[in-house]
Amino acid sequence: MLDGDTPELNQRLARRVRELRAARGLSLEALAAGSGVSRSMISLIERGQSSPTAVVLEKLATGLGVPLPALFDDPAAPAEPVRRRADQPVWQDPGSGYRRRNVSPAGVGSPIRIVEVEFPAGARVAYETAARTPAVHQQIWVLDGRIDVSWGRQTYRLDAGDCLAMQLDAPTVFHNPTRRRAHYAVVLAGDPAAPR
Repeated sequence: MLDGDTPELNQRLARRVRELRAARGLSLEALAAGSGVSRSMISLIERGQSSPTAVVLEKLATGLGVPLPALFDDPAAPAEPVRRRADQPVWQDPGSGYRRRNVSPAGVGSPIRIVEVEFPAGARVAYETAARTPAVHQQIWVLDGRIDVSWGRQTYRLDAGDCLAMQLDAPTVFHNPTRRRAHYAVVLAGDPAAPR
């Protein structure tokens, strides 16, 4: 299992960003312009010499035209319909401390991706997400605890059992205003034919 901030996971992220950039024919400068991430930061990430935050990875995913979970995929892995828990990469955001587990099998051509998140007490992550082509939709289902999600100008308080449906087309802020960890699932859906 790839867990937390392991060198192996950093190398996977590095390879994946390089591969996606090359597949799209983007120079470092072009990806920097399209993502809002500096050329030097992208270079550090592609060499595995930086532990990027969730906000930086989201910007890169947007610039590359993929959902964030796609940055953790291993294209060399066989496309299997089952991804065992031990094979689900876990990554911890160095900025907020939140941990995400990519649950869905990769490489099976499904437009749906499931991510499990553990969100620390008091944590806050602000994504500068803009409209994407093709559109990416997500639903956030709170399994335990509480989170506040601001999407554009609207803020939603989500308690255990609540589910919010939204499109990734506006700035989004996740905040845990409580003193205990929150646990939720994110289900993303996009165009399965879009470049992965």
